[in-house]
Amino acid sequence: MGRFTVNVRLGARRQITLPRKVCEKLRVLPGDTLEVAIEDSALVLKPNRARALNALREIQEAFRRSGITEEELLEDSRKIRKELIKERY
Repeated sequence: MGRFTVNVRLGARRQITLPRKVCEKLRVLPGDTLEVAIEDSALVLKPNRARALNALREIQEAFRRSGITEEELLEDSRKIRKELIKERY
């Protein structure tokens, strides 16, 4: 996304209002939750979905490294599910 800078004011109740442009760039809506971090002396806000997307990328990378395809994973899970059904019923 690159660097984008905007000034905001800290209110009396220690709250800030994110300008519309900031929300649009982050693709967040009222009610969404943000992760707040302090890195060195910088305040960093990230939409929580960014963490989920990073986790998904890590999972995808782990699968790529393992050499297991999605189809193989699905087929193995079908086999295991069938075995469990046989055992239980």
